Formats: sequence, structure tokens, C-alpha cells
Amino acid sequence: MAARPIMIQGTMSNAGKSWLCAGLCRIFREDGYSVAPFKSQNMALNSFITEDGLEMGRAQAVQAGACGIAPSVLMNPILLKPTTDMGSQVIVRGVPVGNMEAREYFRQKKSYLPVIKESYDALAAKHDIIVIEGAGSPAEINLRQDDIVNMGLAELVDAPVLLVGDIDRGGVFAQLLGTVLLLEPEEQERIRGLIINKFRGDPEILRPGLSMLEERVGKPVLGVVPWMNAAIEEEDSLSAQLLERSVHAPIDAAVIRLPKISNYTDFQMLEAEELLSVRYVSSARELGNPDLVILPGTKSTIADLLWLRESGLEGKILRLHSAGVPVFGICGGYQMLGEEISDPEGYEGGGTVRGLGLLPLVTVFEPEKCRTQSRGKTVLASHPELSGKAVSGYQIHMGRTFLRKGSSCGTFSALLSGAAEEADGAVSGNVFGTYLHGVFDEAEFRAAFVRYLAAKKGIDPQEAGSVSYEEFREEQYRILARGLRGSLDLPAVYRILGL
Repeated sequence: MAARPIMIQGTMSNAGKSWLCAGLCRIFREDGYSVAPFKSQNMALNSFITEDGLEMGRAQAVQAGACGIAPSVLMNPILLKPTTDMGSQVIVRGVPVGNMEAREYFRQKKSYLPVIKESYDALAAKHDIIVIEGAGSPAEINLRQDDIVNMGLAELVDAPVLLVGDIDRGGVFAQLLGTVLLLEPEEQERIRGLIINKFRGDPEILRPGLSMLEERVGKPVLGVVPWMNAAIEEEDSLSAQLLERSVHAPIDAAVIRLPKISNYTDFQMLEAEELLSVRYVSSARELGNPDLVILPGTKSTIADLLWLRESGLEGKILRLHSAGVPVFGICGGYQMLGEEISDPEGYEGGGTVRGLGLLPLVTVFEPEKCRTQSRGKTVLASHPELSGKAVSGYQIHMGRTFLRKGSSCGTFSALLSGAAEEADGAVSGNVFGTYLHGVFDEAEFRAAFVRYLAAKKGIDPQEAGSVSYEEFREEQYRILARGLRGSLDLPAVYRILGL
């Protein structure tokens, strides 16, 4: 029997759809069902590489973890990675098919419906329940005609819909009522219940408003979900994780919030460390005088490097480096640390630009994107306290990076992938660079690196790195599931599913 679907749609982006889906996935799994996530079209710079080297949205990989199954591109057949304000790289079933301007993509996106339906049907044949995530809002009436991700998809797979509003951003009653009223009658019929998300306080004070909302919309409110401190990885550029935070721990780590920042979930486990405060900064003033500077991944390395230069952040980072502050680059941030980046085929506009010059590297963009999971050990001869530590994660990048001939720069790790002449990571003094997303997820390396930072500041590092990524992630899933069990009408949800 094919799986029973249920779809979570939102009144806006960042209403909490991704982690509500993750929570429902975990609840259904705990209740004995085989469950899988699905999102037909995802627009995000946070992506994931599967075991077979295919690229998908990070949110569905996280939801797969909640289901206790391996991520698959069937869960996210279409991924859009914005390259400019007007265009994106289009990835179909894990493989890039090219860059498209928005108008071009909208003209042909319905041609991807067979891929979407085939992917969904393949999942539905293997599982009891499919938890589907919408995108943005179904009330974006300018996009309704060719919709393949909200009500268009719900109709295609005959899925009932739960509509979620974000009370933390204000006007939740108007959000929910207005969204429903902008839908066609047959679309309104698909909505089987409303959920108010991210509430802080006593839900009883909402009771009069809930009754009025139910009366006007003609739909039941299935729950008021409280604000929860569950560190579930998000995909949205509006994520609260990217807001600058005040320093509240002995070691101050500053992540540069590049305009096209990607895979900022790389730093979630650093945020879990008691000795570290992780904050995201966009100006030299915000950067201040941290104990660690991190250059994260980016979808537009050259453009973001030029922004770094024009904003004054490059000069500030170079001064901090000269003062002995460690600088750590991942993926695009690693490429920026080199001497130059060359784009002979024009994938990012063409030409050659000067890097920060902190590592003796040259990066050349080539047409083939590296997409692979990697595992190995650090090889840091100049930092024996960090060497020989297990690291694992995935690589996803367009460029190939080479050490300058005759360089005394050391490699960062001995990974089980990549050509021998390429440098998939390097270290020189207090500068570290790697292509490996998830490098801080391994407790062994993360603990050693925190101890290294603590020693530089004269802090006792005995508490560093006590929790594994797997233990941490499982606890976050449990927190989320408990919160939803206590706030949602789950019997009603199961009735909607027909179970």
C-alpha cells in the first residue's frame, strides 16, 4: 500500500516548516511507522551530499535523520541554489543541470513534474507516511499557475495540508486568515488544520482569538507550539542562527556572514561547546577582537571575496591574523585564504582575483563540481596537538585548489578522496583551511581544536568536546518530539492521515 501523505505549508518563509516536519517525522518513527520526508523544490544554500555523491537540501537530510533513514535525493528532487538575486544553479536529482535566470526557470519548471512524481512515488512505495514540506507560502498568487511545491504538489499526490503561522513575527491571526482567503475553494478544502508556531507565554491568553479564528476560517486549530530551544539545523537565510550574538563564553568565535553564505550548519557543534560563543558578523565594527575568525562556505566565492575587501573586513582579518588570532576557512572560505582564484570559463563572471594571501594556494574553477563524502585524519605537522584526529563530512565545490610549488605549507588532512596533486586542505601557522563541510562535527577534532583555542587564551579546556554529533542530534530530535507531543492534537493528526 502506498504511503499516507501529510503536508506542512506555511504563511511565509521561516515559519518553522522544516523543523515541524522534522518533529513529526520523529514522532511517527517513535510510534512505529516507517516515515520519510519530501520537498519537491527547495531553494537553499545549505545543501548535503549523499553517500552516492548527489546533492540535496540540508533540511531534508536533517528530516531523514529524524526518520532514522539515510538521506536520498528522492526526498528533494529539485534544489535551487541562488547565484545572484535573479538566478540560481538548478540541481535535478542531485546533479547540476546549469544556471538559470528566474524567468527561464519559471517557464520550464512544470517540465520537472515527472521527476518530482517519480521521486515521490518511489518513496511512497517504501514507507507508511510521507511528511511533505511546502515552500514560502501557498498564497503567493503570482506563482499559483505553475506551482509544483505547495498546493500544486498537494493536489498531485492528494495530500491533506496543515497550515502553520509564525506568532513570533507578529500578526499570526492575519497570516492564517489571509492565507486561506487568498486560496481557491478547492485549495481551502485541502487545509485540514491550523498550527500557531513559536509562541512564548501562556497559551490560554490566545483562547478567545483561537475560537474567533476557527469560526472565521472554518478550520480547527490543532495546536499552539511553544518556542523551543531545539538546535535543529535550518535551511533558511532568515534563520535566527545568523543573527549577531553577544559574547557569553570565554572564547569568542566570529563567523563572517558572507552575502551568499552556505552551509552555516557547519558551526552548530561549535555553538554547543560551553567554552565558545559563536556569532555571525557582517562588518569590521561587528567583528571586534575575537579569538577565532571563520570564513564559511559561499555559493559565490569571487563576489563574496570582493565584498569582504570592500567592506573593510579583509583588512581587519589580516590585522587579527598578524596579531596571532587563528583564521579558519571552509570550502569557499578556504579558497579565499589562498593567493588567487581564477575563473577562466566564467562560472562566476570570469577573470582572476587576488585572495587574502594567508595560504600559498591557487584555485581554478572548472565545470565539474566535486560532490563526495570524505573521511580521514588530520595531518598537522606544525600542530601535533591537532594532528591524527578523526574528521569526516562532505565536499561540495566547483574549484580545484593547488599548493604553490616549493611551498612549505602543510596539508590539513589525509582524506580518502581527491587527486594527490590537489590540496583539499592546508595549514600554515595560525591559518587553517579545508574543503570538508562538517569538519567540527567529529568530537575528536572539535575537542582538540577547542583545547588549542583555550590554551592560547590560558583557559582550562577540560570540558571541551564531551558530546558527539550523533548524541547531540538525537537529543535535539527528542526535545522537538516532546514539545510537539505536548502541544499538538496528535489524535487529530492521525485521523487526518487516516491512521
